[in-house]
Amino acid sequence: MREYRIEELYKNVAVPALMKEFNFKNVNEIPKIEKVVLNMGLGDVKDNSKSFQIAVDELELIAGQKPVVTKAKKSVANFKLREGMAIGAKVTLRGKKMYDFIDKFISVALPRVRDFKGVPNNSFDGRGNYCVGVKEQLIFPEISYDKIEKVRGFDICFVTTAKTDEQAKALLTHLGMPFVK
Repeated sequence: MREYRIEELYKNVAVPALMKEFNFKNVNEIPKIEKVVLNMGLGDVKDNSKSFQIAVDELELIAGQKPVVTKAKKSVANFKLREGMAIGAKVTLRGKKMYDFIDKFISVALPRVRDFKGVPNNSFDGRGNYCVGVKEQLIFPEISYDKIEKVRGFDICFVTTAKTDEQAKALLTHLGMPFVK
């Protein structure tokens, strides 16, 4: 079985560094990335099914996996929203696809962001998970500028087994995540 670049980096660089940094006694204590969740809210195109499908297809291209369409749990009259209406899409990546996506995100997509200084330090949730927003889907190489209908953003959440935000930040830093200095 082929090792993936980020997985190799985790085993050869991050594990020994985290063992030393946090004085872990057991290899199983070392935090790792469990899954990556991509979530796109599409409430603005709830009436236009063609636009909605284009956005879902773009998310599928980026993730390499078919997204799940999320539906409204309850009706909200002010937003012209009825229960059961499709309002978003999400993809959960694990294993090979997760490592491929992390590698593509860090080494290809982030350098394509205009005026990029790093990802924010304050986007940890207190339980060792890290979420970052992408303002436009154009930073991913699969999306062609000519074929997009509208510039859309989405959220990327890195779910880790870390107990603290400090451990999660150290893990992501060792994997190459460029945090703001």
